[in-house]
Amino acid sequence: MEPLAAYPLKCSGPRAKVSLVVNVASDCQLTDRNYLGLKELHKEFGPSHFSVLAFPCNQFGESEPRPSKEVESFARKNYGVTFPIFHKIKILGSEGEPAFRFLVDSSKKEPRWNFWKYLVNPEGQVVKFWKPEEPIEVIRPDIAALVRQVIIKKKEDL
Repeated sequence: MEPLAAYPLKCSGPRAKVSLVVNVASDCQLTDRNYLGLKELHKEFGPSHFSVLAFPCNQFGESEPRPSKEVESFARKNYGVTFPIFHKIKILGSEGEPAFRFLVDSSKKEPRWNFWKYLVNPEGQVVKFWKPEEPIEVIRPDIAALVRQVIIKKKEDL
């Protein structure tokens, strides 16, 4: 379980990555589809140039009642995810985690349910967002395009 500060949204140089930041929940009707899709994206594009960053949150239908360590264990055991799962946070309101407030302010879109996804480029800019119902197939091309840009830039910098 990583603290939020362990993974900056903005990075430059050889460590620059594309990130898909997601608010996750274990007891949601969308859990299976989303965790499996996120695992697939992380396996396909990560970990060198891309990472899914999962933030458990209990603000939507109280669908994440577990403590942080149990959330991580649940996701790893049931879905085989290998991407970072952070401590459980609040993402809405005055108690919202600053990183999520940044995502919401940048995109002008506030999550209305679990598994809201924000695509962040290596410079820390939100370039796109998706609602929880969006299939992974819709998200994949945008991630692929950004990862391609990162790879090309890294080759040019050599």
